[in-house]
Amino acid sequence: MRPSTDQASAGPDLDRPVALHPLVYLEEGDEVTVGRVETDSYAVLPADGAELVRLLADGLTPRAAARAYERQYGESVDMADLLAGLAELGFVRTGDEPAPPPLRWQRLGRAAFSRPAWLCYLLVVAAWITQTIRVPELAPRPSNVFFSPYFTVVSLVLFVGQFPLILVHEGFHALAGRRLGLPSRLSIGHRLIYIVLETSLDGLVTVPRRKRYLPILAGLLADTVLTAVLTLTADATRLPGGALSGFGRLCLALAYATLLRIAWQAFLYLRTDIYVLLSTVLGCRDLHTTATGVLTNAVRRRRGRPLLDESAWHPVDRRAARWYSWLIAGGYAFSLTVFVIGVVPAGARFVTGALDRFGGHAPLGPFIDSTVFFALAVLQLGAVAVLVRRDRRRRKSAPEAPAPAL
Repeated sequence: MRPSTDQASAGPDLDRPVALHPLVYLEEGDEVTVGRVETDSYAVLPADGAELVRLLADGLTPRAAARAYERQYGESVDMADLLAGLAELGFVRTGDEPAPPPLRWQRLGRAAFSRPAWLCYLLVVAAWITQTIRVPELAPRPSNVFFSPYFTVVSLVLFVGQFPLILVHEGFHALAGRRLGLPSRLSIGHRLIYIVLETSLDGLVTVPRRKRYLPILAGLLADTVLTAVLTLTADATRLPGGALSGFGRLCLALAYATLLRIAWQAFLYLRTDIYVLLSTVLGCRDLHTTATGVLTNAVRRRRGRPLLDESAWHPVDRRAARWYSWLIAGGYAFSLTVFVIGVVPAGARFVTGALDRFGGHAPLGPFIDSTVFFALAVLQLGAVAVLVRRDRRRRKSAPEAPAPAL
């Protein structure tokens, strides 16, 4: 960096300490992630740059910090440029800046992942597996979806009923982060043709890698426990004769849909929770983009077409992409299997049953039911199209890749 010891009159005062907000530092190799957790503002700096920020945070004046830096590293530094960057990141404290609100739900987060809580989760899942083996009627199957003869009721109830369950999934992500003192944000997105909720935990970049695993996997834990609770509830609410009650059939339908969401996590061509876990374990930056690029270049190489530029890919990503690209291909095969076995039978029953009701002798009630069912399907596809268009606009306006959402 170019030297700058004498500043213009309008520049910062280099002889007055700079008030910085409390910052966190996470060293990973030759780089250090420096961040302000309460605002989710982070920067990845070389080790010497992070040390300079530490000197400022310890109370040294910018001029004194620059001299200490020069003595230790033998290079001069442009302090005015550094201070401007820190201010842009929101690291510099101003006199009229209000104090950030306290982070909520930390105590609940610690309770949700305490030892007694883990014991409860284990007992519920063990009871679910045991009872499903004893009573095959409780086993997941596509026919569980049809808890009602009315397709509109089935589609609406499953659509609306999934949102509380998805909120629990995302809530577990958030609580696992709050347990570590990390803020979170909930947003609406889409995966393929499905509308989903997503939790952003950008603050995970500031905690040691081994502490990131639980927040990443917390959603899968929630889905597993929810599936167990729903199945056990269906079994416990049987009618006096032993048949499943209407509420019990609804519970089995929701449990089946939740299991499909668990299977979804193995679709590694998407940025699922399992993808985020693998990427974190391997220390990758953007494994998905690199692995996809490796697959694309393999196809282009066979066809004799120009290859994608690989110079911007991080070395760690490139090493992992050599084998992860095969997992992406496996993810496509697995998703096709899940679709054929778990989705097509239910979908075919929906479509053929609805079309049969459009016959000339169909009663008015089933006819209206089928009409509304198809209208809802078109409405969902339209909503996804709107989200796809929104995401494309965001990518154009913000070329930087966002942090993976959980």
